[in-house]
Amino acid sequence: MASLSDRATPPAVALRGAQLGFGGRPLFTGVDLPVAKGERWCLVGRNGSGKSTLLKALSGEIEIDGGERFVQPGARIAYLPQDPRPPAGQLVFDYVAGGLPPAPEGVPQDHLVEAALAGLVLDGGRSMGTLSGGEARRAALARALVSAPDVLLLDEPTNHLDLPTIEWLEQELARSEAGLLIISHDRAFLRRLVNRTLWLERGELRRLNGGIDEFPDWADRVLADEEAQAHKLNRKIAEETRWLREGLTARRKRNMGRVRSLLGLRRDKAERIKRPEGLKLDAGDATRSGSLVLEAINLSKVYTDDRGIEKTVADGISFTVRRGDRIGVIGRNGAGKTTLLRMLLGREEPDSGRVKTGFGVEAVYFDQKRAQLNPDDTLWSTLCPGGGDTVEVRGKPRHVVSYLRDFLFEDRQATAKVATLSGGERNRLLLAKLFAQPHNLLVLDEPTNDLDVETLDLLQEELADYDGTIVLVSHDRDFLDRTVTSILAVEGGGGIREYVGGYSDYAAERKRTGADDPLPGARPSRPAKAAERPKSKANKLSYKDARELEQLPGRIAALEADIAALETALADPELYGRDPKRFEATTGKLAAAQQALAAAEDRWLELEALREELEGVS
Repeated sequence: MASLSDRATPPAVALRGAQLGFGGRPLFTGVDLPVAKGERWCLVGRNGSGKSTLLKALSGEIEIDGGERFVQPGARIAYLPQDPRPPAGQLVFDYVAGGLPPAPEGVPQDHLVEAALAGLVLDGGRSMGTLSGGEARRAALARALVSAPDVLLLDEPTNHLDLPTIEWLEQELARSEAGLLIISHDRAFLRRLVNRTLWLERGELRRLNGGIDEFPDWADRVLADEEAQAHKLNRKIAEETRWLREGLTARRKRNMGRVRSLLGLRRDKAERIKRPEGLKLDAGDATRSGSLVLEAINLSKVYTDDRGIEKTVADGISFTVRRGDRIGVIGRNGAGKTTLLRMLLGREEPDSGRVKTGFGVEAVYFDQKRAQLNPDDTLWSTLCPGGGDTVEVRGKPRHVVSYLRDFLFEDRQATAKVATLSGGERNRLLLAKLFAQPHNLLVLDEPTNDLDVETLDLLQEELADYDGTIVLVSHDRDFLDRTVTSILAVEGGGGIREYVGGYSDYAAERKRTGADDPLPGARPSRPAKAAERPKSKANKLSYKDARELEQLPGRIAALEADIAALETALADPELYGRDPKRFEATTGKLAAAQQALAAAEDRWLELEALREELEGVS
């Protein structure tokens, strides 16, 4: 592997032999990191490995403990932190203009600021103090872009950006001549912009002369080589220890040279920082639900944003979510994606229309603001709110510290407050809290923000294997392509349209037909049958229907138990060879029971909808 210093172009900014640690623990040591104009790097590593800290050190935001930082005279270095804190009193336009480079007198530059504000959908006349966290982040990004930098250091630049804005940013950076060093979980973004990869792992910085798609296989090879070296070291330590313990010379007279050699080997091993165990992300098996999960019926919703502007989220839209669906929700910031999710879950009321929830649906909700986490709680009390040291993971007891280890938390963090966690760590904690609960519907609002690439890969794999229903909001195009089978586009003005496939299919269909044309591949919004039924003059179910509705849950539960027993019998690999007739009969019973269960669930939904409609008549 080549050294980072092997280059023809002199660096605009560099770290040489840098080291930094907190609380006595080194984050990185001996780091050489030069970045030259025109280079395209991404920086990857686990959450907590020190990526953001390394970027801060390179930008000069923090001092390093050892080594040196070098900046080429006259070079301009721009830095976007993960959590910018701009001054509250300035206008947005003035704040962004503060990043402009010096220009000859009389040469206007306002057009550069206006272009950046338009691309990032910002109002230059607003005060910085009125911006949300995501808007303040966009303002800081605009300030960095207009500065004409020689090197641009970006820490998660796509967080809180919608897809059109991400695509605009890609175009701006692609034609920029600045050197780029980017931390991002967005593979599609990195794929377009970078061609070299830096990996910060256990305090050591490694370089790959290839992009993000080449990284996983290369990292596996690096770790395999390390394991082989560790195995050789262990074997040598064992041989030296056995000689000292059993050797004839050792019993009579200790060979101090061999002893010193052994102690040196042990020190080498102690200094080798052990790679932490991998994340054990497990959503578990989905609990049983009916074939219909959610049905939106003529939903309408208008809300007023923080600037007093009325926005229409939905205008008489109807759609159905069925068991096993994997739906990605996309749309511009402020279009109402989160509001739509909250209406589907019953956490927010529509102005008109209603949402019907199917039989046996158990939903868990990952909210992008992580409001379910109390910053003053510890990780322990978050998972065990009632006290004790045991967390019920889908009905099975686990010790809280052991369960936290599955999500890459160290034992010492169990009693730390949530407020001390990074964004990625808070995401992992919320996933741990949610995945412990029984569920068959995952509703995820921007789950990829702040996650490292490795955790994101594992989340994708877990969602791919999940046998329940998924509805998720994401701006990560690669993540959508890997996890969903249809796209629900919140297109503004109350329009919502569904497209078959992932994000790439959505983009191709929009390009093929034109953005405003009706899409043949889309499933149009349609009213539910229950919404079309003329209202009866009666105001309650007949005795017969009411009795049937009361008995159906018991019948459904009995059918589910029968199906479970039949599936267990068929799981016997020797049943067919031992008794083919019994195998055939059991298979027939299973098919009949599954058909009866579907019919019972549909009948329950029909009667429940009729009951709601009749009781709503005044």
